[in-house]
Amino acid sequence: MSDANTNTGEAFVAYLREKLPLIERALHEANAAPMAEVDAPARDLDRYLYEPLAHFTAGGGKRVRPVLALLGAEAVGGCAEQALSSGVAIELFQSAALIHDDIADASELRRGEPCLYRTHGEGLAINAGDLALTRVFEVVLNDASLPGDRRLRVLDELVRMERHTLEGQALDLGWARDGRWDVTSSDYLYMIEGKTAWYTVASPLRIGALAAGAADEAACELVELGRPAGLAFQLQDDLLNLVGDASAQGKDFRSDITEGKRTLAVVWALEHLDDEPHRELVDLLESKTTNPDKLARAVELIEQAGGNQAQRRPLPKAKGIAAGKLNRFARQERQQDLDHVDAQHG
Repeated sequence: MSDANTNTGEAFVAYLREKLPLIERALHEANAAPMAEVDAPARDLDRYLYEPLAHFTAGGGKRVRPVLALLGAEAVGGCAEQALSSGVAIELFQSAALIHDDIADASELRRGEPCLYRTHGEGLAINAGDLALTRVFEVVLNDASLPGDRRLRVLDELVRMERHTLEGQALDLGWARDGRWDVTSSDYLYMIEGKTAWYTVASPLRIGALAAGAADEAACELVELGRPAGLAFQLQDDLLNLVGDASAQGKDFRSDITEGKRTLAVVWALEHLDDEPHRELVDLLESKTTNPDKLARAVELIEQAGGNQAQRRPLPKAKGIAAGKLNRFARQERQQDLDHVDAQHG
């Protein structure tokens, strides 16, 4: 990794740590309560709806997405607080997506605890996820510090972010339901751009910029930074599941093979393997195996076809684009600051 990428990564980690208390406080203050002031079974509503969502949202996550919204605001000359409600909204969308994803994937654990649907039942978990989706819009609409036109722009972009995510999720779930192994590499990249890249990086940066009153051109620059960075995030995550540190990942190591996930490495391999190894790999992916030897054989077949190498190749390009645009954007902002100072003191 280049020095520019390393320095950018270290700077963002420091920024994340600095802003984390602000985000955590805002998330806590955004916890919802029963709407009726009197004659409401408030204890039951808390137990069945509000407390499960509050506990889930407070229960972890690195808060990268809301912090990126704050960064987007500051990148266009605004202040982090202008994007605070936007960041909270994005984190609430993350809660909704994870709650619903766990049900769709029949997952066991989330953030070290049993999934919400396992502790509260599917119906109440779905309802809590739906509440999170409602709160996405409520927290922005209730932000009186944002001018009305900015609230409208933020809400419009939040809707766009959700649509991108739903499209990606539909492809991922639909391909799995129908046993589709004819998915192409370009199909896969389109899917993860929708499912991951937009709501993980591109949309938070753009939404934060819009909350700070940025012009469309500046907000679009941040999207062009965020999309390749978001792709790199997902590609790296998928790659580590196959060839990362087995002791560090524990039972999750190579779980993507057990779950039959269509990652870029898998899709690439199936595009390039001959008939016999192609059938063997599909059989392994469909078997839901947890046998270490069989998992290793699947990885061997993927490597034989160049799948892991294909997964690695986009990463330097994506990271390089992101770092290059970030550095250029930062240089532009610094020059604008200098010009502003010159104008004041000229």
